Amino acid sequence: MKIGNYQLENNLIVAPMAGVTDRPFRELCLQYGAGMAVSEMMSSNPALWGTEKSKNRMVHEGESGIRSVQIAGSDPQLMADAAQFSVENGAQIIDINMGCPAKKVNKKLAGSALLRFPDLIEEILKTVVDAVDVPVTLKTRTGWDTDNKNCVYIAQLAENCGIQALALHGRTRACMYKGEAEYDSIKAAKEAINIPVIANGDIDSPEKAKYVLEYTGADALMIGRPAQGRPWIFQEIQHYLENGTTMPELPLGEVKGIMLGHVTALHSFYGEYLGPRIARKHVGWYLKEHEEAGEFRRTFNAIEAAQLQLEALEGYFDNTQAN
Repeated sequence: MKIGNYQLENNLIVAPMAGVTDRPFRELCLQYGAGMAVSEMMSSNPALWGTEKSKNRMVHEGESGIRSVQIAGSDPQLMADAAQFSVENGAQIIDINMGCPAKKVNKKLAGSALLRFPDLIEEILKTVVDAVDVPVTLKTRTGWDTDNKNCVYIAQLAENCGIQALALHGRTRACMYKGEAEYDSIKAAKEAINIPVIANGDIDSPEKAKYVLEYTGADALMIGRPAQGRPWIFQEIQHYLENGTTMPELPLGEVKGIMLGHVTALHSFYGEYLGPRIARKHVGWYLKEHEEAGEFRRTFNAIEAAQLQLEALEGYFDNTQAN
């Protein structure tokens, strides 16, 4: 699949997730089979660009793979400025967020709140596309609520505005992340437009990935929450799509290596104070299927020093392998 002039390694894409798809996580997913990783969203409000959080999200020079940067906001000119700023900082693709269901984002008329205002969507898309010389993509949902699904119209609008690819989460804003993703809307959007369509929502296994691709006719898949604590899911899906067979479960020793490497990268990226705190949620995701990990996770979450976190993880895996 291509987005503009950029040829993806395969048709598996890491979904942008605020507070999750930072540089260490994106690099890990790319290493384990993702064809592209979209960065966590950056606010189009320039007043926030000086914050530590925004600075961590802005640096893209020297990253692996195609650098797709997501921007969020509702003011067309500020969105255009944010797009230009991102390109100056290494972005090769700009992704516009019209899918985030979070209240604090929607309160500012950003994310999926925009689905109620197609005229404003059109103005934002045209202004951003005209502002940069790189491909612009759009991530959105099926509609504001189940009575107001307008994703086919928005898809056609996006194509007419020069959007190069559309990622569609098979839920409305009202659904948040509850219930099952519905793929009929993604299929309908795919049939209505000629630009690539990327299916998103509940793609949590190789078998589900194959089904969604075939059912919707989508050009690619976008995977978010199922990759938390399992960045190798992309490798598992790609193997299944190519060979029709299921990869064996990763040995515990390899999982240990991935996890320790990830935690070390978080310490390095965020520093001695923030790194260990951000590592906690990732470790929780890695260990969520380990029945014996409950007590360890409580102990781990109380550790504040980076080196002590690594030593605790080493000890946990040594004990687990010994048993």
